[in-house]
Amino acid sequence: MTREQRSTDTSPPVATAYGPELARSEIDKLPGPVVLEFGADWCGHCQALAPRLAAMLKALPHIRHIKVADGRGLPLGRSFRVKLWPTLVFLRDGHALLQVSRPAMDEVQAGLEAIVADAAHEART
Repeated sequence: MTREQRSTDTSPPVATAYGPELARSEIDKLPGPVVLEFGADWCGHCQALAPRLAAMLKALPHIRHIKVADGRGLPLGRSFRVKLWPTLVFLRDGHALLQVSRPAMDEVQAGLEAIVADAAHEART
């Protein structure tokens, strides 16, 4: 992809690596549909989910994907009561609509549909 293509692409990027923890107050203020993923780069379950989740999100470019490196005692993961990786939190305008741990793909699909359906309902009202 050229620099020009990157600069004209306004869709949220699909996260490829786990990044630093954000503050819960930042998450609560995120607009629109968001998939918040807790995990670790070395986690086998996380590695197995990554390409399938990326493919699903590629078809939904308006959904923001944030991968958060989680670990013992980190406040953001604890605020969502994360116990297993990967844990996906499906948010709309900072509100969690669904949360799943070590999800099957039908659970991921249900989460994506929930945050997209919520947006479609708001657009109609």
